[in-house]
Amino acid sequence: MTGLVLLLGVGTGVGLWLVVVGLFPRPPRLEKALDAPSRLTSPPAAEAEQPSGWAGRWGRPAVRWLRQAGLPTAGTRRDLATLDKPAEVHLAEQATAAVVGLLLPPVAATLLSLAGVHTGLLLPVGASLLLGIAGFLAPQLSLRSEAAKYRAAFRDSLSSFLDLVVISLAAGSGVDQALDDAATVGSGPAYAELRYGLAEARLARIPPWDVLAILGRRIALPELIQLAGSIGQAGAEGAKVRASLRARAVSLRQRQLSDAEGEANAATERMSLPVVALFAGFLIFLGYPAVAAVLGGL
Repeated sequence: MTGLVLLLGVGTGVGLWLVVVGLFPRPPRLEKALDAPSRLTSPPAAEAEQPSGWAGRWGRPAVRWLRQAGLPTAGTRRDLATLDKPAEVHLAEQATAAVVGLLLPPVAATLLSLAGVHTGLLLPVGASLLLGIAGFLAPQLSLRSEAAKYRAAFRDSLSSFLDLVVISLAAGSGVDQALDDAATVGSGPAYAELRYGLAEARLARIPPWDVLAILGRRIALPELIQLAGSIGQAGAEGAKVRASLRARAVSLRQRQLSDAEGEANAATERMSLPVVALFAGFLIFLGYPAVAAVLGGL
């Protein structure tokens, strides 16, 4: 009965909050209103590429309060920029997951009370707090993992991109032509980002290494920023860059090999844990009768 009352109270509060937010929406900020005409010129496909889903739609009213609380943090904004994901969608997903975590224990307690099992008040409240915090942190951990995987995949593609650039330079191509030729050969998200950045630099008539540096800062990839610096020296000062790029490609491959070895060692250690647990259980199973006999004799 207590769980049912708690569930009804939480549901009523959330419903009243949603009604108030829907009836009295906050007026748009001045800078957003001034930027509204410029957003009309953007292609609609850019917005369609970022589907928010049901979690992003349901938690949208809480985005304003989360932003006032200082979220997202600098690290989270960097990960969001890496994946090109709007901060509003991420905050809305966090709010939805937190609310779902808060409501699950009261619902479970209500169902158990209807079945004749009373859990009391302390257990549902504690579980609600724990699941609410876990639900709020789950999108954050998922975002961090996806951003790390994207950077690792981009680093792998950058190694092959450097090899292609070195081959084009050895064939007598200029720096700009070598970059364009290397970007058109490969496939995947990283090569798509590189092609888009180089095309943007070509249309805007700006040096391509500046665009590569901006891309490296956006996805927080130091290797790409260093590559842009080396190519910038070749383009602006006429320095010989082919040997430098070859050395960077070799260092990237060595880092990939060391990372692969580290992941293999970590996987080997994780595989040994179930064997150790099974062996410990087997020892406990063998030693329990003797220990029980000794304790019974005392």
